[in-house]
This record gives sequence, structure tokens and C-alpha cells, in this order.
Amino acid sequence: MRARYGVPLGITAVGAAGLLYAAGFEARSFRLRRVTVPVLPSGMRPLRVLQVSDIHMVGGQRKKQRWLRSLAGLRPDFVINTGDNLSDPEGVPEVLDSLGPLMEFPGAYVFGSNDYYGPKLRNPARYLIEKAQGRHGLNGNAPADGVVHNPWEELRDGFDAAGWQNLTNTRGTLKVEGVSVELTGLDDPHIKRDRYAEVAGGPSGTADFSMGVVHAPYLRVLDSYTADGYPLVLAGHTHGGQLCIPFYGALVTNCDLDTERVKGLSTHTAEGRTAYLHVSAGCGTNRYTPVRFACPPEATLLTLVGRD
Repeated sequence: MRARYGVPLGITAVGAAGLLYAAGFEARSFRLRRVTVPVLPSGMRPLRVLQVSDIHMVGGQRKKQRWLRSLAGLRPDFVINTGDNLSDPEGVPEVLDSLGPLMEFPGAYVFGSNDYYGPKLRNPARYLIEKAQGRHGLNGNAPADGVVHNPWEELRDGFDAAGWQNLTNTRGTLKVEGVSVELTGLDDPHIKRDRYAEVAGGPSGTADFSMGVVHAPYLRVLDSYTADGYPLVLAGHTHGGQLCIPFYGALVTNCDLDTERVKGLSTHTAEGRTAYLHVSAGCGTNRYTPVRFACPPEATLLTLVGRD
């Protein structure tokens, strides 16, 4: 009898322990990654860029809020927010409060689908099924009727009031101690709100440095940015795979990007040109799947330096 039930009970115990770790520890184990990217013109002083992404704020997440506020101590030159700030329609005040100290610095933002729409309960196995079918999450479609519409306008107004630039299918320029940085942004490709034709043509040539900003790193967007000559693109959305296999990595990206580039710094080539791509694993989760495994929540401090 002991042998008959011992193995199933052991598997159940291991699974329960893993779930407890993934939800109770790793999903709250916030950390900062530091990355150096050689993209600036020769002779230009380094720029320190803090990227925050996929906060997915839910009311009462005090540890996350304290950690986000603490990032202001890094004193970045500017901040880029790559979207999906919300996972709760009541979360806007807590997002704005948490990012308040960071909004003392120059910054810019794009939105993700979860800023516009509330999350839905989904079977995590569907991500694997959709990948096998060549589909990706919402597959380019807005959520169906009946979903919660998040108060993204309040979020936008709060960011705008702090002086952060709204990069929704448009361009902006930040001035950082005499250095001009041109930012070209897109709305979320995951729900087909991107309008690259409205910003096409590449860097204007009037700024010291130019880069692209988008929430979801779909290949069509990366191809366009790269072919147009942007040396760096920042994105989020993937959660780094969220549930990864140790020593193997992510199984899905929730878009058409390959899993080898699901997070961190990589390169992308299109039409004979190559750009650096940085994908943030983000610091939150969908409120219905509040777990991470082998993929801790993060923000990234990118130090941009001159090309060799």
C-alpha cells in the first residue's frame, strides 16, 4: 500500500512545493539587471536608461510598490516604460504612486494590451497550443466584448502631467544634460494597434541618438525599426517566458519572437542592417497566473556607450 501511493504523493508534494516557491518567493524576488550596450556615436558620453515593464499592478502589492519607488536611487538619465502597467482596473493610483519618484526624471512610455483591457483567466497550456498552431496570444485581435476596459486614460494623464512623453505611434525627443535622444514609439502590436507607417523613415538625423520603443516585440515591428536604421529597440511583453525550465529556458514568448531572445540583450537583422534588441522580462504577472519560475521579476539599467 505504501509503495502504491508513495510515488503519486511524492509527485504531488514536489508540485505543491514548486507552486509555493513560484508564487510565494520567486514572483516577489525583484531584482535589477545591468546591461551595457555599445550603440552611441563615438565620443558621446554614456547614457544610463532605466527600463521598467509589465508591472501588472494589482491592489495591495506593497513589496512591488516599495521596490519600484526604490529604483529612483539609481539616478538614471531617463526612464522608458514599455507598458502593461495594470492588471487591475483599480490599480492606476498605485502605479502612479509607485512610479512617482521615477517620474522626477525624464521619461517616455508606450502602452500594452493590459493597460487597455483587463486580464482574463486562461489555461497556461493554451500558450503552448497556440505556439504549435502558429498563433500568438490574442493573435492580433482585440479582446472580445465583455472584457473589462481599464482606465488607461487616467494612467496616460498621470504620466503626461509628470512630463513623460507619450510615444503612441509617434516620435518624441528627450533632452538629457545637453544630449538629445529621439524616441520613436508604437502602440501595442499584440492587438494590432501599431501604425508604423505613421513614424516610418528612420531617425530624423537631428538628435544625438535615436531608438525605438514598443511593448510587444513582434517581428514585423523589429524588421521595420531595424531596416529604418535604429540602433536599439526596447520592448517588454514576454515576461521572459514566465515559467521557464532551468538550464533550458523559456517555452513560449506570447508573440512570434523566438524563445532564444525572450529576454535580455540580443540583435536583430533586417534588410542588411542590424540593431540591438533589449526585451525586459518585466516585474509582474497576470493577476490570474501570479507565478514565475526560473525567471525572476526585473527592471533593467542599460548603460549605452560608444561603439568600438
